[in-house]
Amino acid sequence: MKKLNCWEYKKSGREPGGNRKDLGICPSAITTRLNGIHGGTNAGRACWVVAGTMCGGSVQGVFARKYETCEQCDFYKTVVEEEGAQYVLSMFLLKKLKGE
Repeated sequence: MKKLNCWEYKKSGREPGGNRKDLGICPSAITTRLNGIHGGTNAGRACWVVAGTMCGGSVQGVFARKYETCEQCDFYKTVVEEEGAQYVLSMFLLKKLKGE
């Protein structure tokens, strides 16, 4: 089974070469520090820790402000379920994102 990135799952069109030029490229699609996490491309399977992603048509802020909403997201829940014991906790993702 192919693991989908957030832009594929949500069909946002905000990946490089996507069809939503008006909204620009999603930060998750170009955040390379998280490439490969949960089997995704860049931060495509860890979008909840990336600032500036969109949800419900609105740009989301930093992790501390958006995580509660992200926990309710069907994509987030899918990643957690698909990864099972291999799921990487957000605090580790944030450290990796910061280059620690």
